[in-house]
Amino acid sequence: MAVDYAVIVLYLAGMLAMGWWGMRRATSKSDFLVAGRRLGPVMYSGTMAAIVLGGASTIGGVGLGYQYGLSGAWMVFTIGLGLLGLSVLFSARIARLKVYTVSEMLDLRYGGAAGLISGVVMWAYTLMLAVTSTLAYATIFDVLFGLDRTLAIVLGGAIVVAYSTLGGMWSITLTDMVQFVVKTIGVLLLLLPLALVKAGGFAQLKAQLPSDYFAPLGIGGQTVFTYVLIYSFGMLIGQDIWQRVFTARSDRVARLGGTAAGTYCLVYAVAGAVIGTAAKVLYPHLGSPDDAFATIVKDALPVGVRGLVLAAALSAVMSTSSGALIACATVANNDIWARVRRGAGRRPAEHRGSPGEQSPEASAGHDEVRGNRLFILLMGVAVIVIALALNDVVEALTLAYNVLVGGLLVPILGGLLWKRGNAAGALASVVVGGVTVVGLMVALGVLANEPIYYGLLASLVSYVAGSLATRPTDAAVLAAWRERLGPRPAAVAGAPGPAGD
Repeated sequence: MAVDYAVIVLYLAGMLAMGWWGMRRATSKSDFLVAGRRLGPVMYSGTMAAIVLGGASTIGGVGLGYQYGLSGAWMVFTIGLGLLGLSVLFSARIARLKVYTVSEMLDLRYGGAAGLISGVVMWAYTLMLAVTSTLAYATIFDVLFGLDRTLAIVLGGAIVVAYSTLGGMWSITLTDMVQFVVKTIGVLLLLLPLALVKAGGFAQLKAQLPSDYFAPLGIGGQTVFTYVLIYSFGMLIGQDIWQRVFTARSDRVARLGGTAAGTYCLVYAVAGAVIGTAAKVLYPHLGSPDDAFATIVKDALPVGVRGLVLAAALSAVMSTSSGALIACATVANNDIWARVRRGAGRRPAEHRGSPGEQSPEASAGHDEVRGNRLFILLMGVAVIVIALALNDVVEALTLAYNVLVGGLLVPILGGLLWKRGNAAGALASVVVGGVTVVGLMVALGVLANEPIYYGLLASLVSYVAGSLATRPTDAAVLAAWRERLGPRPAAVAGAPGPAGD
């Protein structure tokens, strides 16, 4: 394993080096949080694919293929569908808003009434997403080096916190591009064909496995429907995803780059399911489906290649972890701490951004970068501590997505699509939807399907009823909203340097 270890150690060292390089580029709040809003199509699509395809999509996707066959692709497939929907339908409008967080969008649309509570909900979601990603280091580093759980979580988490704190979104973008390339080579170009060949090809898979392994809905129609509600809709509104949209230099980049990333996710979904199905033929009696990825990598791949594919799994976890971490810190600093410090009043104009991105941001850039860097460090330490105390990854991730979708999907999409929606309806929707989801999870179990069904219904009814029962949004607020959504230049003016292509 010496060669494999060397590949992985070089990869980890490269991540830290890119964090140090990214630190030199992050000279303003815009650079640090959204990469200066100037990523071109290649970097944008690569970093977007990297953030949505994490450890759950790689290790978990292969595990679902091992357990259910080709229909195990549905979880990652619905993630790709959600990203396609976001890119085609909403990304251009989101990019034009020139904000930093989802709560700032709600401020602009509704006049500032729902921002704090939505910020708390989004912070809880991004925190738990970062925690679940960090927990995955325990599995990967155990496979790689035989490290115990505590040391693995601390080591993996510390590397991500280090490069994220140093350069913010610039560092994360650079590392995500490397991670995207490593995942593509390791999983799609190496592991997929080698696993199929070792298992004897598709003919052998069909000969040795039940027909359910090749049924489109073998995993269950209700499960697929729940995946759509949680993951497809979750892609539409997550801060970690929106923060990547904000990095695009133009509407066209956001739309086309996101479409390319979503299509890549669909391919990745099928690849993971096929690898898992091949693993079922090769190792029919594994203790856990999630062991399928590590087992087939260790057994089926040659030296060196094995290290690259394990680095690909590590890449998947790191990209999601770093994206969730910067999203968590951005929300904590800009949506919660800034409001608490000002008595939960409405965000001043300079914190909401401006169409020309000209402002105190330029003169106070270093102070704002320092403040956001501190919050990434603090949130990173909190994530590692929580990960050490937590055991059930699936329940934590389900809780995060259920609260996010149940509380925020309706007011966010309603604000983008329905002119009559107002602050009272949005606030009622967040509170009623969130409370319904949490209450039903307590009563029926975190993994039950009903909480998200009834939570979304309660959120929608509260939004419509609250909006119709109260006065419409002030005309001046709507006018400012429409102005912000107006046409923007083909490319965002930025400091000299590479535009992201």
